[in-house]
Amino acid sequence: MPVAAVIGAQWGDEGKGKIVDMLAEKARYVVRFSGGDNAGHTVVNPLGEFKLRLTPSGIFYPSTISIIGNGVVLNPAVLLSEIEELNSRKVDTSRLYISDRAHLIMPYHIVIDGIEEDSLGDKAIGTTRKGIGPAYVDKVARTGIRAGDLLDKEVLRERLTPALEHKNKIITKVFGKKALSFDEIYSQYCEYADRLSPLICDTTVMLAAALDRNESILLEGAQGVLLDPDFGTYPYGTSSSPMAGNACLGSGLGPNQINHFLGVFKAFQTRVGAGPMPTELKDEIGDAIREYGQEYGTVTRRPRRCGWFDAVAARLSKRVNGFTSVAITRLDVLDKLARIKICTGYKVNGETIENFPASSAILEKCQPVYEELPGWEKPTGNIRIYKELPPKAQRYVKRLEEIIGCPSSLISVGKRREQTIVRKSIF
Repeated sequence: MPVAAVIGAQWGDEGKGKIVDMLAEKARYVVRFSGGDNAGHTVVNPLGEFKLRLTPSGIFYPSTISIIGNGVVLNPAVLLSEIEELNSRKVDTSRLYISDRAHLIMPYHIVIDGIEEDSLGDKAIGTTRKGIGPAYVDKVARTGIRAGDLLDKEVLRERLTPALEHKNKIITKVFGKKALSFDEIYSQYCEYADRLSPLICDTTVMLAAALDRNESILLEGAQGVLLDPDFGTYPYGTSSSPMAGNACLGSGLGPNQINHFLGVFKAFQTRVGAGPMPTELKDEIGDAIREYGQEYGTVTRRPRRCGWFDAVAARLSKRVNGFTSVAITRLDVLDKLARIKICTGYKVNGETIENFPASSAILEKCQPVYEELPGWEKPTGNIRIYKELPPKAQRYVKRLEEIIGCPSSLISVGKRREQTIVRKSIF
């Protein structure tokens, strides 16, 4: 019963897409369990470079079945556009399925997301304005519309009528904007229903049958632990949990059915959007890391904020997820640096702390305490065996393992599948 979950261990953008793409070769099922099209995974394979927003990264293997799980909020227009793009590039999407319990992003979610961000001015959270947060609000408020509702257009009408009436009151009376048309939205979503209905089913039944057959399942997370609503830099986070616990909730598997939790850490730190980031480098080194690594958002193309590896945050991530092993990505981005720093603690109000604070207000005041290691100043992109890494690169990896408290099973030294050092097989 081999089941593994891949979890972003930092602020997202850790290179999970490549890791999932690699592991998917030996997985029968790949399940995306959280987030929406606000999160993107970049995959580079023999067909080229792909920037996926909703489709699980296993879509490129002909023997792998890809599932959009119940924990995802789904924009049908974005998914259909992504399917069309994949098909145009000779990628078969006939093995893609959608959980009938996945909630849909509606036009009013996108409108409200944008209006609310604008209303916050310079205190805006930095959302992608794609309606993700408002869709999860409706899910919890029990007013959401789910993928399964597309299977019966009368049910869709019954769900949409009160929902849109309520949202239009907010849009017009609170924000003074123009009301959305019921007929236009209903007609559009009926068209989506015609195209997506063959893909929508109870995916938990599929996964249960797969477990009975002892087939391997890979659970694909989006974003990262430090954006989690509970354990991240609240309120500067995302609206669904990217953590190991949600791999169960967002896919329909029980906790005792997952054998391996793989935490993905970038060899340095990046973040997109607002919120505190103690190790951020607002200097030429930060700029150099951004350019070496081409650190720009997969979905938004926003420049990522770059900084040194944060061990305080890493310890929190390991503690609340229980990683079995870790993948260290983008090691090659550090190849040219003469000195590399690791943040081992924070100084705040004259005191040194080693645990990640719950309060973003406190985190804003934290100053990183660094230890410094020598860089290896040699290219690593062509190395496939750990012992062939420059000794100083090995020392850096070993120090990250010590700090995180977990062994590394994979080390990525480039964007392509083959640019990976495999130390231990997950499946």
